[in-house]
Amino acid sequence: MRFREGVCVLGFALCAAGAAAADAPTSLGGVVYDDRDGDGRRDRGEPGIAGVLVSNGSALAETDAAGRYRLAVVPGQTVFAIKPAGWRLPQNDLARPGAWRHVPALVPPSLKYGGITSGGSASGPTPPGFDIGLRRAPPGDGWLEVRVFADPQVKSRVDVDYYARDIVDSVLAERASGHDATRRAPELGLSLGDIVDDELSLYPALNAETRRMGVPWLHVAGNHDLDFDVARDEDSLQTFRNTFGPDTFAWEEDEAVFVILDDVIYRPGQSPAYIGGLREDQFAFLEAYLPRVPKQRLLVLAMHIPLFEYEGRDTFRDADRARLFALLRDFPNVLILSGHSHAQQHWMHDARTGWQGAAPLHEYNVGAACGAFWTGAKDASGIPDTTMTDGTPNGYASLGVARGGQYTLAWHPARDPQGAQIGLHAPKVLRRGAYPAYGVYANVYMGRADTRVEFRIGDGEWKPMRRVIAPDPRVVRENMLDADAETLRGYDRSAEATPSPHLWRGALPTDLAPGAHRIDVRAFDAWRGEVRAQGEYRLQDWDASP
Repeated sequence: MRFREGVCVLGFALCAAGAAAADAPTSLGGVVYDDRDGDGRRDRGEPGIAGVLVSNGSALAETDAAGRYRLAVVPGQTVFAIKPAGWRLPQNDLARPGAWRHVPALVPPSLKYGGITSGGSASGPTPPGFDIGLRRAPPGDGWLEVRVFADPQVKSRVDVDYYARDIVDSVLAERASGHDATRRAPELGLSLGDIVDDELSLYPALNAETRRMGVPWLHVAGNHDLDFDVARDEDSLQTFRNTFGPDTFAWEEDEAVFVILDDVIYRPGQSPAYIGGLREDQFAFLEAYLPRVPKQRLLVLAMHIPLFEYEGRDTFRDADRARLFALLRDFPNVLILSGHSHAQQHWMHDARTGWQGAAPLHEYNVGAACGAFWTGAKDASGIPDTTMTDGTPNGYASLGVARGGQYTLAWHPARDPQGAQIGLHAPKVLRRGAYPAYGVYANVYMGRADTRVEFRIGDGEWKPMRRVIAPDPRVVRENMLDADAETLRGYDRSAEATPSPHLWRGALPTDLAPGAHRIDVRAFDAWRGEVRAQGEYRLQDWDASP
C-alpha cells in the first residue's frame, strides 16, 4: 500500500486509497523533538523533548526522556500533539495551526466536499511513524492577547469579501485607531464554529483572509461545518478535520490552557438534526487531560453551542452538561466561550444549571462576526449593516489573560475606530411639559445583569437607568424600514428584533428649557471600567395656532 503525504497545518495529513482499513487497533509512535533550525526535519543535534502530550482524541501518551511516544490507534482517529507552553509548533500555515496525522479509515465515497481526502475516501494500514518538531517560543511577559470570532458563517465569495474588509481589516487596523493604545496586538486567534454556512468549499478562501492577521488561529466546529451526506455523527466533520485537524484538542500557553470542543451532535433523519453535547471519546480525552492542567492557569473551554438554554428550548444534553461540570468543578479559573446564537450575553452558571463549583461559572456567549448573517442595508462601503437581533453590532471579542487566572474581555464593533461600547436611542424631539413617558435606551453591548448604568441630562446629577428585557429600538426601526420599503433594501432584510439582555432605560425629563439637551450615559464595565456614550434630544413648545 502506498501513501500520499502532504504538509498539513504544521503537521502532516495522510491521504491513502485502497482496501478498507482493518477494525483492529494498532499503534502509532514517533519522536517529539526540538526543531532548532525550523526545517521540519529531525537533524543531528536536535534532541527529543520529554513530557509532551500526544493524543488520539481519547487517550494520551507522554513523551519519555528521549522524546519518544507510542499510542494505540484505530481507523478514523486523528493523532495530534498538544502544544506545550513555552514552545511553538511549525508556523507554515497560521490559519490551520497544529501537528496532526489522520489514521486512515473507510469513509463514504460520495461526500460532496471530499472528506478526509480530496478523493472522498481514505483507507489503508496505519502509517509507520509520526515525528513532531517544536521550536522554543520567545519568553513571554505574563500577558496573553487573544482575538475571538464567533460565526464568520460565510455562504459565498461575496461574504468572504465582507469577512475580509469588515472583520480581518478591523483587527489589522486596531493599532492605528488609537482608541485603546494600551491594548497589544493579538498573539493567538480563535473562531467559535460556523466557519462557513454549509458551503465547505469556502474554507480555503476564508483561510487566506485569516492568515493575513499573522497569528496562529484555532477553529471550533459548528453545526454549519458538517458533512451532511453522512449517516452518523462520527463522520460528520470529515471535511472540517481534513482542513483544520482534530475537532477536539488542547493548546497550552503560559497564561492559559485552551480546550477546543466539538459540541455538535449530528442526528441524521431526526428533528432537529443536531443537539449540543459531547461524545464518549471526548469525555475520555477530558478525563485523561484535565488532571494534568495547572490550576493556577485560566482554563478556557471553546465550543459552538452554548451550555446554557433559553426560551425553554432543549439545546444541550443535560447529562453531558452535568458530566462536564463535574470535571470542571475543582478548577478555580474557568471561562467558557461559545457562539451559535448570533446575539451576545454573559451567563453565570450556578446550581440552577447544575454547576456545583465554589463560585459561579462564567460563560461568555460571543456575538457573531457575521452579525445577523451578513444581512441588512449596505453602507457606503458596500457592507451590510448586519446588526444582531439583540442590537449588538457585528464584530469580534478580545480576551486578555494574565498569569494567575485573571482575564479581561471586550467587544469590538467592526470598522468602528472609536470602539463604541454603548448604543443609544432617544427621541429627537418631545413636547415641553408632556408627561415624561418617553425614554433613552442604552444598549450596553458587554452588559451583565449586575452592570451599573446611569444617565444625566446636561450637567445634571447622574441617575440610575433600569434594565429592561425588550427589543433594541434601533433594530425595530430597521425592521420597520424594511417592512415599509417598496423595493428590497438589501440582499436579505435585517434580522427581526428580539428582547435584548443588555438594554437599559431612563425616562427623559420634559420640564426643562426649550431647545437641545445633551444626554450622557455611563456604564461600569466589569473589565474596562467606566465606558460612556452621548446623544441629545430637543424640547419644543407646542404651537396650538392653526
